[in-house]
Amino acid sequence: MSQNLSRGDVPTLILAVLKHGPLHGYAIARAIEQWSADALYLREGTLYPALRQLEEQGVIQSVWEVQEPGPARRVYSLTEPGQAEFAKRIEAW
Repeated sequence: MSQNLSRGDVPTLILAVLKHGPLHGYAIARAIEQWSADALYLREGTLYPALRQLEEQGVIQSVWEVQEPGPARRVYSLTEPGQAEFAKRIEAW
């Protein structure tokens, strides 16, 4: 993760990605990399705790998606309160 990016910005980046639709954790991280032209890289130790925290706050929700073939994966999406939280964070940012 870039040294100029504070830990408080990670949830905002996640919400920005999920504003475009549901994704699993790996895809969220890759979207952030792509949008930042590879300037930002989120490790699992940063991404998944932030996802859990956002889910506990009720701004995102997750469901298990079963794939054939392959393992099930957790897919995250923005909730209605998450839409409002994202707007608030963008305004403050």
